[in-house]
Amino acid sequence: MSNSILKFNHMTTLDRIDYALLRLLRKNARLPNKDLAGKVGIAQSTALERVRKLREDKVLLGYHAEIAPQAIGIGLQAMVSVRLAKHSRALVDGFHAHLLALPEVLACYHVAGADDFLVHVGVRNSDHLRNFTLTAFTEREEVAHIETRLIFEFQRNSELPPWPIADAD
Repeated sequence: MSNSILKFNHMTTLDRIDYALLRLLRKNARLPNKDLAGKVGIAQSTALERVRKLREDKVLLGYHAEIAPQAIGIGLQAMVSVRLAKHSRALVDGFHAHLLALPEVLACYHVAGADDFLVHVGVRNSDHLRNFTLTAFTEREEVAHIETRLIFEFQRNSELPPWPIADAD
């Protein structure tokens, strides 16, 4: 594949300009279209149309606000590794749906390896964490094992991998 085009799916290809727009939006999703166009070196109408197409093609999935955890009562964060007892699709899908319904779950990852899920949780304090892990995980029949790790610091990386992500044929 040429270094000037990156294939996203069967219908969408990204070029260096699309990628530059994505990098800027990843760092600041509130960047005005005028500034976005100026930083990439394209017309404002072109920037607007490209961003619209990236949304339409589901390359851009949304815009999110980064919220200070303490401001909403989260005093403690943890990563909980969860190992399921069995791995039928129904159990895995059911457990995943269970996680997404819990307000303490900030993010969840279905992973390969010794554990099946990594769950990022935000709670008020250690008592809340203890009670949450007991009710949300250990009391569930499909859960065989959990391991909890406290998060001392969390920072999201606003960078994207360098262009191109892959050099596949």
